Formats: sequence, structure tokens, C-alpha cells
Amino acid sequence: MDVKGGGGGGADKRQCSFPASPPELQPEAVRRRWRPPSSRRKALLPAVCVAAAVAVAVVVLCAGGGSLDGVRDYLFFRDAQVNLTADHLLDGLLTAEFSYRSCRSRYEFGSYHKNSSHKPSPYLLSKLRKQEALQKRCGPGTPAYKNALRRLQSSDGAATGVEDGDCRYLVNISFRGLGNRMIAVASAFLYAVLTERVLLVHWGKQDAADVFCQPFPGATWLLPRASGKRSPLRNLDDYGGESKESLGNMLQSGGAVVVSADGNVSWASPRRPPAYVYLHLSGGYGFHDKLFYCGAHQRLLRGVPWLLMRTDSYLVPGLFLTPPFVGELEAMFPEKDAAFHHLGRYLFHPSNAVWRAVTNYHRANLAGAAGRRVVGIQIRVFDKKQPPQLVLDQLLSCVRNEKLLPGIAASNDDAVLVTSLSSWYYERIAAEYGGGVAGGGVHQPSQEGKQRWGDAAHDVKALSEMYLLSTCDVLVTSGFSTFGYVAQGLAGRRPWVMARPSPWEEWKEGQAAPEPPCRRALSVEPCFHSPSYYDCAAGRDVELDRVRPYIRRCVDVSWGIQLVNESSSRW
Repeated sequence: MDVKGGGGGGADKRQCSFPASPPELQPEAVRRRWRPPSSRRKALLPAVCVAAAVAVAVVVLCAGGGSLDGVRDYLFFRDAQVNLTADHLLDGLLTAEFSYRSCRSRYEFGSYHKNSSHKPSPYLLSKLRKQEALQKRCGPGTPAYKNALRRLQSSDGAATGVEDGDCRYLVNISFRGLGNRMIAVASAFLYAVLTERVLLVHWGKQDAADVFCQPFPGATWLLPRASGKRSPLRNLDDYGGESKESLGNMLQSGGAVVVSADGNVSWASPRRPPAYVYLHLSGGYGFHDKLFYCGAHQRLLRGVPWLLMRTDSYLVPGLFLTPPFVGELEAMFPEKDAAFHHLGRYLFHPSNAVWRAVTNYHRANLAGAAGRRVVGIQIRVFDKKQPPQLVLDQLLSCVRNEKLLPGIAASNDDAVLVTSLSSWYYERIAAEYGGGVAGGGVHQPSQEGKQRWGDAAHDVKALSEMYLLSTCDVLVTSGFSTFGYVAQGLAGRRPWVMARPSPWEEWKEGQAAPEPPCRRALSVEPCFHSPSYYDCAAGRDVELDRVRPYIRRCVDVSWGIQLVNESSSRW
């Protein structure tokens, strides 16, 4: 346990590290841990020992100790009769088809968050139940999936369309950090719902089962490992903007698609769609790739059996600007700024090992006396040349100007949660406010030093901290950060956003801190950093924040857009 003492006023300033090595959270050990213990304890002794080591590590690291009862409860949860209420099921967003102990975060999440006044619409719930049935009917392991895979991998490579009732698939190719992956998966899922496709997630070299529970009852959302050297699913990480199978390159070359005089597009001879199309929708994509958001091109894609989508962005605002989807989306989300709030809480459920770390840490450090307020601060610095002191001064100016933390001489029961790759900010905030938050303390769960893409242990810590941030009463986040976007969306809280230089701009010596130091976000929705400004019907670029009343520019990315709502003040 890495406990940092000192500081003023006797404040309790703790720095709790989550388990550092990936083997401690191996999925097989986790899966074995949740089997009924009564008849298999002897056979499960090795797995139980591994699980006990993880449990003890989590309890000791995050609670400063712990009883054997806590460990025993962790290893052998009793699947007692649990009467699942609307609060457990998030007002119908979730189904009761999963066992309670198979994924405890699924039904315990709501108890760590204040009740949301934003309820999922009946139409959204019906669409989710329909999607679950589709995933079960057409997903991996079903005859329909085996048939679709055989046709995709057929040696002759002949193009095959789909008929009504056939199964169609959307493969999400995840990359970059966990925040990017989560907002991208949420976007892909919504697109799959809109187009009646099975969603399959390619998580790269990592095993998403280490981090998340399955969201669909009786089905998997994970793409099985491809077999066959010629399979288009074999090397998904190799697809990019230059791939000849991309929609943009097909449109640009003109050989695969025919454009009529009235603007309609169709597949060229033999007028059958290809077996699959790659959608390159990551940041920096080109004009022809962005035609994905045109109604005519969506109709073109409808008959393609397999779509492979690579993105690191939150595409949902772009879908709200795509004509074929507008009516459906407005019916699904009467409150537009609740889209990710609902999608994120439906899709992302931390695995039992991750959830135990979250709840242990929360109980030990953040869940104090009744009435305690927790202020969450998320710091992300993109440019190493940016002086840390300048970032700290901006943060302190923000919390003082907005009265988010008490004056230095004041004292109350607030707690402060700091999430950052560096411990430098935590140490200075703890020193600054040691006497001002004497009751709740200043806390930092981990300090990784740098972001490590593709590292399972790093993702476990990142997800834990996203969920801890989402339990806070007040949020201060860093602009451009998808980590902050996920936390605010899960929480349903509009953060104060600290403006940041663009990640693609170098810090200039003597550059002043932004003024004002922070601004209140217009909604809890993530920002779409790379929208298409092209109006397909008009044939020209337009001001996107003037097209629909619920689309506005982001406070942290001047060229980005986000969903807002007239009722945003209710968050």
C-alpha cells in the first residue's frame, strides 16, 4: 500500500495502487471464481488460491486492510434470491436474464449513482430487446453465423448480397486508449441497432473479457478469432485509409459504384454488393470516407452482408445528421443529450474483478458521512512540453472561480478524487487543500506515468477510475479527453471542462493559460471531434450547429459537435 502522509491539517491523503501485473486479473481465474463452491472446492483449489491473492491484494491496497469475511464474500458470493427492482435494471435498460453474481456491476451500478431523472424511452427499450434477439439468433456459434462466415470466406470470393431475414454483421475494429474504444463501441452499437446488424467487437490482442462482462444475454459481442488465410477478418488491425476495400476508395475510384444523374448510387456490374466493405471513420479521414453520412450511401450499404468499421470517435452526433436515421434516433432519444448516458450504462459492465476494485476503493475512501460531497478531478496533458505548473494553476483557478472546492482556510467534509497519469498534480492538490478538505481527504487511485495502449492491466486501472469518477458529485475534466467523456456520460453530470491546446498543436514557450480556465459543458454527451460538414443534399459544406436544434459546437473542441437538449440544465 502506497500511502502518502504529510500535508496540512491532518488530511487523509491516500494513493492506492491497483494490482500492477496483468496475470492477477486473468479471465479464466475470474470465471472459475464465480462457480458454485459447494461441490468443487477441492478441484478449484488452485483457482481459489489465485482468486484469494487477488482479493487480498485489492482489499489491502484499496481499503488499508480488510477482514477474512470480506475476502470470503468476494470469492463465494451467495446467489441469494435478489428481487431486481427498476433501480437495479436502470428503468428497464437492462434485462433480468443474467444471474446476479455472474456480473455484479450490472445490477449494482445504480446504487453508486444518484437516481437519474432521464429515463430510457419505451421505444429505445423495444429496440434494445430486438437487438438482443438478433444477437442471439445470428451471433457466433449459431448456424446463421456459420453460414454467413462460410459465404464471406468462400474461396471464389464472389459477391453475395443479403435477402430479407438474412443476418448481417458490423465488426467494430477497436484501437487507441480505452476511452476511445468505449465511445467507438457505443457508436458502432447504435449504428448496428439502426441498420439491424449484429455487432461484433474486435478488441485487438487484448481479451475484453478481462475488463467487461457480456452485454447481450445468451450471446457474445466478441468477434471470434478468424481462421483461414484469405479471411477478410484475419488481419483487421491492418485496415486503414489506403485499403482498397474502404467505402471511400471505392467511391473515389469510381469502378465499384455508379452515380446516376439524380445523385443515387448503386453497385456497378453485376449490380450486387461486395461481400464486405471497410468503413474508415477514424480521425483525419477523407472526403469520400465521410460520404458514409449521406442517405444515398447508407442505402448503398444496406445490402452488404459484412461491414468492418474502424473508428476512435464518438460518431453518434453524425448519425443524428444522417437523413435515414433522424426519425428513429429522435424517437429513441427524446432527450438527445442522454444518448451516451443510456448506451454506456447498457453496454459497459466492469468484470467482477474490476468492480471489486472499484467498490473497495469507493467504500474505503469516498463513501463517508451522509452529506459528503465528492469532487472528481481528471487531468490529461497531451503535450509533454506544457509546463505542469501552468496546468495546475489553471485547475486551481477553475475550482476557486466556480467555488467547487472550499477556500484554503475553510474546512468541511468534502473528498477530492484526482485521476491523472502523474502523481505530481495529486501531491500539490493535497498540499494545497490539505486543511480545506480535512474530513474527506484527497485521493488518487493510481499513477501510471504514461498511457499504454493495448495493456490489459493499464485498461483495468483506467476503467476503474472512470467508474470512480462517475460516482462523484462534481466533475472537472480536461478538454479533448475521451476518458473524461466516458466518466461524465456514465455519471450523467455536466462537467466543468478545462480548455486545452489541441493534441496536434505543439506547446509554445510563454503561451498563457486559457481564459476562462474552465467552462461548463453544454451536456454530458461526448464531443464528436471529426464530423463531416458536407451536406449531401445541398452539395456543399454547412454550419452543423445550425442544421438541427440539438447539435452544438463543443466547448473544448471548436470544430467538434455534440448533442444537447433544451432540458440540459436538469442534469
